Amino acid sequence: MIPWLLLLPLPVARAAEVVGVPPSLQASYAPSASGSWKCLDGSKEIPWKFVNDDSCDCPDGSDEPGTGACPNTYFYCRNEGHIGANIPSSRVRDGLCEPECCDGSDERPGVCENICVEVGKEYRKKRAEELKIQKTGAKIRSTYVAFAEKEKKRLEGVIQTSSQEITVREKEVARLQDIADRTESLSAAELEYKKESPLYQSLIEHRDALKSLQREHKKHLEREKTLSEILDALRTGYNPNYQDMAVLDAVRGWEYLAGLPHINDVGKDASAETEDGEETDSEPEEVIPEDEWTAVQLENDLPKLLKTDYVSLLLEHDEHVMTPAEGSMLFELSNYLPDALIPQYEDFKDTLLGWMETIGVIRPSVGVSTEATHAQQALNDAKNSLRKVEKEKQTAEEDLQKISDSVTFGPQGEWKKLDGTCLEKDLGDYTYEVCLFGASKQKPKKGGTTFNLGKFSSWNPDAEPGTPEYYEKQMYTKGTKCWNGPERSLLLVMTCGTENVIHTVAELEKCQYQFTGTSPALCLPVSEGVKHEEL
Repeated sequence: MIPWLLLLPLPVARAAEVVGVPPSLQASYAPSASGSWKCLDGSKEIPWKFVNDDSCDCPDGSDEPGTGACPNTYFYCRNEGHIGANIPSSRVRDGLCEPECCDGSDERPGVCENICVEVGKEYRKKRAEELKIQKTGAKIRSTYVAFAEKEKKRLEGVIQTSSQEITVREKEVARLQDIADRTESLSAAELEYKKESPLYQSLIEHRDALKSLQREHKKHLEREKTLSEILDALRTGYNPNYQDMAVLDAVRGWEYLAGLPHINDVGKDASAETEDGEETDSEPEEVIPEDEWTAVQLENDLPKLLKTDYVSLLLEHDEHVMTPAEGSMLFELSNYLPDALIPQYEDFKDTLLGWMETIGVIRPSVGVSTEATHAQQALNDAKNSLRKVEKEKQTAEEDLQKISDSVTFGPQGEWKKLDGTCLEKDLGDYTYEVCLFGASKQKPKKGGTTFNLGKFSSWNPDAEPGTPEYYEKQMYTKGTKCWNGPERSLLLVMTCGTENVIHTVAELEKCQYQFTGTSPALCLPVSEGVKHEEL
């Protein structure tokens, strides 16, 4: 009754998996009908029994995936309950339990305990926390991307509006230029004659002298800044136990001149207050006469003074001089005449002045006509307005290019939102600061010199623009030069996080700093279709 059962196909026994081979290659490790096996590179055919016999037979080493017999090959750990991993075959059967092989399959049975269940559980817990942070950070990052898109549209609108306005203003400038050319009345010879005025020549000499003094003043300020940095470094770095009186005198002198407390007394209550609780005597503030400029005025107002239009000033002076003084009988007499006689008086006055000019008693007026002055002023205003709009358009185009270019603000412009954002970290006696895409600083908490750690120069130079690794590092270079050392520099290393913050500060080598921190800008969206890790 059961002969028909003999016709059913017999179940095929599943071939045993080859140790050290990943699931994707297991199908390639099966003997032929004749009991042989071909090396994976196809260069040689060997008996199946030579596979994993601890003797390297294939040129590519593919016959020994589960032993350390062949160099430059890899052993696959299944790690059931966790994630499979590859390790170099040279670490197989070496008596050491590799952390990548939590199932202990890289060693003989009984040598290493299988802890994949515990490791997998801890890994999944940690990974869940990381994914939670990544998801939260990705939401924040999406607001950065939205900001960049909004900024793009705004800049595109500015460019379009500016282009239209430039066309209108260019026509206006051309119109006013034609008017100014036609109304110009003052000849070059007349202007040169006015420039021979002793007052004008004296003004030019004073201007040149001020420019020279300004140049020398800036040189001295730069030298003073360099010397102060050198003396600050000496003050904080010298060893008072050596009893070097020359160094001690230099430090004491600098502290007195700069108004600093002695370095050994910093932090002591006695250094700030006397026993009666009153502040110690300080150097009296310099009293500057009212007719002299302060340092702030020299810094802010002197450049404006040197930009004075002396030709316009000269013409205004001539106009002022030509105005009759109050009380002049000749020009004020009309105030006392009857209205009926005023026309005759004006004619007589004009005739008299013309006669005086003819015989050389007075010089004729050679000033710029009112029409020409107004025309030139209108032209200058129109040109300034045109340049302003052109500059706005140029700036908008440059900003739009930076947002659209992945090299500057990321593939989606996500870093634009953080441009100029400053992050700080307190450590010891200093506060470390980095303003993204700007400058980084080391600021003392108790007075002293702030050192520049460098300005932003590039992203990660070892990665390709557009890749996640490219935006994980920022380089800040060309900072303040160290005493007998290199220029200060900073490497900012960042990872995905829900906040823009600095976590650690370290000086890896002399004057070469590294900050580590987090930013939502690095939190990429968690893809729906990501391939699940093997467990």
